[in-house]
Amino acid sequence: MMTNQHRPAPRSRRERPAKPALTRQGIIDAALAILREDGLHKVTMRRIAEALDTGPSSLYVYVRDTTDLHAHILDALLSAVTESLPIEGTWRDRVKQLLTSYLLVLYEYPEIARMTLTTHLSGPNYLAVLERLLALLHEGGMTDHDAAWASDLLLLHATAVAAEHSSRKSSSQAAEEDQVLFAAITTADASRYPHVVRLSGELFSGSGMERVEWGIDMVLNGVLHAPSVGREPENA
Repeated sequence: MMTNQHRPAPRSRRERPAKPALTRQGIIDAALAILREDGLHKVTMRRIAEALDTGPSSLYVYVRDTTDLHAHILDALLSAVTESLPIEGTWRDRVKQLLTSYLLVLYEYPEIARMTLTTHLSGPNYLAVLERLLALLHEGGMTDHDAAWASDLLLLHATAVAAEHSSRKSSSQAAEEDQVLFAAITTADASRYPHVVRLSGELFSGSGMERVEWGIDMVLNGVLHAPSVGREPENA
């Protein structure tokens, strides 16, 4: 029989360490830790709540839903884009550096890249990337209208490339699909698909980044040489 002498002394609730106050930044930090350890599919409200020693319902005071949470996560990741960029080169070089840095963040997190295609970002780090891009396009001689529309097209280009690349990188069937496509093009009937057969080598030429930079140049050249009111001469 346990006597009073051997019973543990009761502990007052007041002696327990107080939990840190719940904040949006604390939620984002916890989500980032889970993302880096286990991937985006494990970043759930329940998992975050467990990490913060609270209930899932309390998180909705700070984030609307899972999509909103994912947007905050991506914005936090984008802080690395403007902080580490070199500033050398022409305005074109710096546009490519900016977009490549943005693209590499998405490469690292395939699920985030796919989500970005359908989510409108509005956080401070995204706005910093957009501000840098608009300034560079203005430096290149674009009108305000052209710079605004070109920035949207350039970011979409980088996002789409990242989403495709990262999705295929994480797919177990990607290599087999590539082989099937290669075989279909290289063995196609020249009488039915003369251009496909003649350009089969070019269709598979170039590295991924070569194609990304080529796409950026095509957008910039197209905008700079299309008719537009009030354009200043190109500085490149």
